[in-house]
Amino acid sequence: CASGRHAAPMLNERRVACDTVAMAPRNIFIDVDDTFVRSFGSKRVPIEGTVRAIRDLAQAGVQLFCWSSGGADYARSAATEAGVQDCFQAFLPKPDAVIDDVKVSDWRLTQIHPNECRGRTADELLALLPSWTQT
Repeated sequence: CASGRHAAPMLNERRVACDTVAMAPRNIFIDVDDTFVRSFGSKRVPIEGTVRAIRDLAQAGVQLFCWSSGGADYARSAATEAGVQDCFQAFLPKPDAVIDDVKVSDWRLTQIHPNECRGRTADELLALLPSWTQT
């Protein structure tokens, strides 16, 4: 057991189960423009509240994915300029469609506006997500 509270079972002894259930890591997809960078002509300026939240969430073990309607290369470039490229698992284009048996409106999905990131810790942001267990 990862908690370390239970010793290894002895011969013929039943192992005592942990009373905590490990949850799968959270997956958060983060847009680029007007989310963690703001563009002024050809210049991109990081939005510090969101950049800080990206770093805090990555440090907390959340799996972050950067995506943009500008494409994967654009997403990677913007993340590199903002100094958060190492926080992301992957860089993706935003999808035009999804093929899934569950309607998007029925997904366990929470939208967090970039303004909600300002001044919040990773724990406070994660508290905005409904709790769930992986099945």
